[in-house]
Amino acid sequence: MNTKELNFPSGFSPASRVWIYQSNRPFNEQEIKEIDEQLLQFTEQWNAHGAPVKGWGKVVMGHVVILMADETDTTVSGCSTDSSVRVIKSIEKQYNVNMFDRLLLGFVVKDKVQLLPMAQLAYALEKGFIDENTLYLNNTVLNKADLDTKWLVPLKDSWLAAKLARKAV
Repeated sequence: MNTKELNFPSGFSPASRVWIYQSNRPFNEQEIKEIDEQLLQFTEQWNAHGAPVKGWGKVVMGHVVILMADETDTTVSGCSTDSSVRVIKSIEKQYNVNMFDRLLLGFVVKDKVQLLPMAQLAYALEKGFIDENTLYLNNTVLNKADLDTKWLVPLKDSWLAAKLARKAV
């Protein structure tokens, strides 16, 4: 699996800001449809100090909400970022999910997102649930260029590799 299969929008600057929110459970087809519609409505009226923001949002891989803002014409302000967080918090409440658990790691196992608490990472490696080549959802990427090239990375190429190496010493 690669990011080209995920249909990220074209026509957005590589420097476009990206926010990634991973759900603690997969969304079903109906929920994805509803959330995508909410994200479309939000991005169509997204503003920063009265100026329209070129935005995009979508549920990808059944678990992840990605918001993107192309700041070529309009810079996203604190208030406009806050408005996007309110949308995500509304989705959390509406669908009874947690979108802000940064200790819940996502991996692609058999073409599906599998979640793993960070505390169980070493155990999952030891038992062969994942290995160094398992794709990790690096939800720390901040722009479209990194989303395209550094979001889905083998575990061995992620920031987690250094953390695991320290534990092994």
